Amino acid sequence: MTATVFAPDSAQPLTEIESTAARVAAVLAGHGVRPGSRVILKADNSAAWVTVLLGLAHAGASIVLVDHQDKAAETTRIHRLTRAVLSVVDDDAVPPAEGETVYLYQLLAAAAARPAPVLDGPLDLSVWRTLPDGLIMWSSGSTGQPKGVVKTGERFLRNLERNAAQIGHHPGDVLLPLLPFSHQYGLSMVFIAWLVRCSLVVAPYRRADRALRMAGQTGATVLDATPSTYRSIANIVGRRDDPAADLATVRMFCSGAAPLDPTLTDRYVALFGRPLLDSYGSTELGNVAFATADNPVATGRPVEGMGVRIVDDEGAVLGPDQLGEIEVDSPDLMEGYLDDDGELAPAERGWRRTGDFGRLDERGNLFIAGRKLAVHRMGYTLHPELIEARVAEAGCSAKVIAVPDDRRGSSLVFFVEDEDEADSAHWRERICAVLPAYEQPNRVVVVDRLPLNRNGKPDRRALEEMAAGLSQEVSA
Repeated sequence: MTATVFAPDSAQPLTEIESTAARVAAVLAGHGVRPGSRVILKADNSAAWVTVLLGLAHAGASIVLVDHQDKAAETTRIHRLTRAVLSVVDDDAVPPAEGETVYLYQLLAAAAARPAPVLDGPLDLSVWRTLPDGLIMWSSGSTGQPKGVVKTGERFLRNLERNAAQIGHHPGDVLLPLLPFSHQYGLSMVFIAWLVRCSLVVAPYRRADRALRMAGQTGATVLDATPSTYRSIANIVGRRDDPAADLATVRMFCSGAAPLDPTLTDRYVALFGRPLLDSYGSTELGNVAFATADNPVATGRPVEGMGVRIVDDEGAVLGPDQLGEIEVDSPDLMEGYLDDDGELAPAERGWRRTGDFGRLDERGNLFIAGRKLAVHRMGYTLHPELIEARVAEAGCSAKVIAVPDDRRGSSLVFFVEDEDEADSAHWRERICAVLPAYEQPNRVVVVDRLPLNRNGKPDRRALEEMAAGLSQEVSA
């Protein structure tokens, strides 16, 4: 099968995408882009986005990825901080308030007017690979202002090569990532398709119904999505006479970016005879561990060359199946963060604490238990995400939010996701059956869907605001 980039309105061989990308690189030079120039790319997923991304890398530009939903003020802040020479946007993305802006279609139109280059093989990304700031992405900002995460193309691509080898991607695959390409997970899948020389489907990732149709039409073999998207897919196909019709060719359902509810995995086994394969990683560290078809356990084993260990609060290394904080020694670690002047503040290499709880079993599989967020209640130190993991094992998908309480130290609000919206008394009974009294909820709120951030993770900040509002209602 010829490696092809499928989109809702096009199907182009990967070699044709690369030819256009090489011409885009020449057009970019006319806009003052030189090797090492920083260029903002702010657009939603499209075949044009993939083409321009590869064109920027071929030109040796430092690629500053910005979420297309960012407001103008945030994009302007990033523009000033990075001192980008150019911003590339689509029609739906608001550009920064200053500097030169060019639209995707303008670049492609100008590229089409140029003669096609002769490429002896894949695009040459050698200059981009060596740039100290070849790729700049942004932290989620869940605990403050988003930070610029700086990576080299070389480390980023090496991580993906080992990633693809562990998962088993091959040239016959058709990858369908239902993820924003401007973030670590989605970007990884775009570059894996390029590295492996396999097909890529650019589907409307917020419309599971349309994405399913494209999966069936293109013969998708590997799906990558967040748990919330997988839940939407299961809800749609579960109402069909033949749930697997559009997904008959899929050999792997890969999940990431947010904790995976074991009941959701069970649902996929029942529907398709295949589990959801979980993973673990971060923008700073790269892709760390993956469950695979032959080892569908937790988040699987670490990628080759990746050091993973579990430590206690004093830093002592713990043994198999002991719960502690995850530390990672990543050969693919970011170069550092951007400082306040837009310069690189180098990261210290070696073992890094992640702020995540987890454990390793005797076979080296990594189990994620949640963020190491501590709250104090009734004389106890509690970790909300550990509580969430325990209730998930009992079939309850919930987020636990702590609200300040003068008498108890904290009150706990459990937001339970239940599309059938059983009443709070039903869920309270199930929750209390598996938790000690000091971890039990003060309030249970049932919602059909948890709010999500742009990465597809449950939006803790939004839930904290909801919990605070409920607390004010009670006090009033």
